[in-house]
Amino acid sequence: MEFEENARLDTSQVSDRRGMGGRGMALGGGGLGIVGVVIALLLGVNPAELAGGGSSDPRGATTTVSDLDERCRTGADANRAQDCRLVGIANSVQAYWRESLRGYRDSDTVLFTGQVSTRCGAASSAVGPFYCPADQLIYIDLGFFDDLRSRFGANGGPFAEAYVIAHEYGHHVQDLLGQDAEGDREGPQSGSVRLELQADCYAGVWASNAVRTGFIKTLTQRDIDDGLSAASAVGDDRIQEQAQGRVDPEAWTHGSSAQRQRWFSTGYRAGKPTSCDTFRGSI
Repeated sequence: MEFEENARLDTSQVSDRRGMGGRGMALGGGGLGIVGVVIALLLGVNPAELAGGGSSDPRGATTTVSDLDERCRTGADANRAQDCRLVGIANSVQAYWRESLRGYRDSDTVLFTGQVSTRCGAASSAVGPFYCPADQLIYIDLGFFDDLRSRFGANGGPFAEAYVIAHEYGHHVQDLLGQDAEGDREGPQSGSVRLELQADCYAGVWASNAVRTGFIKTLTQRDIDDGLSAASAVGDDRIQEQAQGRVDPEAWTHGSSAQRQRWFSTGYRAGKPTSCDTFRGSI
């Protein structure tokens, strides 16, 4: 994945709270590591519920000490540095949805380390990337991308990061459309699985249109393969097999590896959000 070198990045869409901490000691202060990610994915609960911490207003209570606005100005910067790349990805994803969804409202991506306070409660990096509907923000600890490769077995690469971020913005779109109310229960045909697969599909739709946003110069088949590898790595069946040595479809909340790949591919091939109706028929 390569960015247009002269594209102007908008760092106002990314809040950098790395090293700033937050209220509470969520998930034992992060001591559970990748196990926390597995728990969150298997149980399908709000990461803040696992955290058990208090709530706060992240927009008003925290100010950024980041130098993103100094370092991340153009697509050339996004090609050089990971955090600038995440700015470029967020810019591209939101540029697409602004053009495609009437009434779309921007959502900031919050970068953090260790733990963070949200309007959903305090959460640690152990729960992995998540979207908090209470403040309509996306939270990401960059260490997750290393875990995705080293512990979950994904290929890694810049587009694996893009897939994760675009998936979380898919949840923001669902929130704006009221679709997130459909995500209840667990099981292979549950509302929770359908909600997650729709977010995967929305990520594929963005990927299909990424170059047209003006931020992304090229996407290669290898990039798409890296995205599919990331989708497979966080399939419920694969995580269950790694965590407990067996697969229990009745406990699924995100969908199998094959399902996640299939719905990302569906969105990518069609390039339209209307292709992402996961709530009808079998999945």
